[in-house]
Order: sequence, then structure tokens, then C-alpha cells
Amino acid sequence: MAIVGFSSSFYLSWLQWMIQPQLALHIPDGFLNLPVIAVSWLVSIGLIALALNKVQADYQERAVPLMGVCGAFIFAAQMINFPIPGGSSGHLLGGTLAGALLGPWAGTLVMVAVFIVQAVLFQDGGLTALGANIANMGLIGTFGGYYLYRAIRFAVGRDSIRGLAIAASIAAWTSVVVAAIVTAIQLALSGTVPLQLALTAMVSWHVIIGIGEALITVVALMFVWRTRPDLFYDPPRKATLDKSRPLSRY
Repeated sequence: MAIVGFSSSFYLSWLQWMIQPQLALHIPDGFLNLPVIAVSWLVSIGLIALALNKVQADYQERAVPLMGVCGAFIFAAQMINFPIPGGSSGHLLGGTLAGALLGPWAGTLVMVAVFIVQAVLFQDGGLTALGANIANMGLIGTFGGYYLYRAIRFAVGRDSIRGLAIAASIAAWTSVVVAAIVTAIQLALSGTVPLQLALTAMVSWHVIIGIGEALITVVALMFVWRTRPDLFYDPPRKATLDKSRPLSRY
């Protein structure tokens, strides 16, 4: 029995290693079937249209430079990989970071721009799977990350750096893990990988990657909190604002 158990465990580990390149949040071309691609693109196009409409209607011009700086930082930070056990590596996604600074709508547009550049110039994620990648990391990472971060921060302490750290770390970690679960389901629905294997491999890796996401997000937001707290989408009420708020609230 011990030998059989060892063999099964070894076989599962071998399968995870063999499919590891495709079990990433940036899904490459060829791993999603047509129905999953179509639904993902419809969701992403609808999300982008809503975000564009909201930003054009409600955001002030001062938000544009901040969007550019935030997008450039996230893009540069994503180029830096951090090692995780097992010989793999992860990198920042940045959805919660963008949402905390820009809000869910402008933050989503920034993340969409980053994903497009990555797919076109660096082949980080396929073009046919771009809709799924935007939905998974833009919708879940930015929208889900922002609203979870906001709920926790307002409950723990809106005006304290402790509340910021707790909220940002939980939201960033959760957004990565949930996005990994959704990606695994998409791969399974496409017949690429069995659901149980996809979930096991995706969640086991991204539980660890989420820790790196949380650390980077908290460090970056704490720096902004200490230097320019007025740049937050939901700034601390005690911050002295000598200019009008760059973003409107919903």
C-alpha cells in the first residue's frame, strides 16, 4: 500500500510538472475552446465598455496622469519574478493595487492596457485567450480586489495604516487565488485539463504566489499612504488635501 501511495503521489506531481506552463493565470493560445473564448470575450468587452463610459463621464482630467504612472509601475513590477518552492516563480498582477489607487473602473482600464501590451509584445498570454485573461485578472483582480479591500479597510480602520495593510493583504491574496480557481474551471470546461487536477495544481501554486502579491501590494500602498495619501481612491479622512480630489466616487 505504501508503494502504491507513493506511486500515485509521484504520478500526480509529474502531471502537475508537465502541465505547469499552461496552468498560469496568463492563459496561452490553444488551451481554451471556442465557447469559453466567446463567453470570456463578451464579458471582457462589456466590462471595458462600462469602464470607458464611467471614466469618461465621472473622472477628472487629473486622473489620467495617475493612471499612466500606475500602469507603468504595474507593468514594470510584473517584469520582476519572485521564486516560489518547486522551481517555479510568480510576479505581481496588480489588480488590487490599481483598484486601491484608481478605483475599480479606471483601475480596470489600466490593467486591460497592461494585459494587451503583455500579450502583443511579450507573448505573455495568448491573443485568443486575452478575453479570458482580462475577465479573470481584470474583473476578479481589480473589481473583486478593490471591493474586498474597501470593505475590510472600512471595517478595520479606514484612516489607519494598519487597516490599509490588513485590507490590502487579504484582498490581494484572495484575488489571486479566486482568479486561479476560475482559470482552472475554464481550462477544465475546455477539456484541456481535468478539473480536479487543474484546481489542485492552480490553487497549490497560487496560494503561494498570492503571498508575494500581498507583500508587494502592501509595501507599495504603504509608501503612497505615507507620502501622498490624497492619491488613494478612498483617501484617509485626516489627510490634508490642498487640491480637489483627482477621482470621483461611486
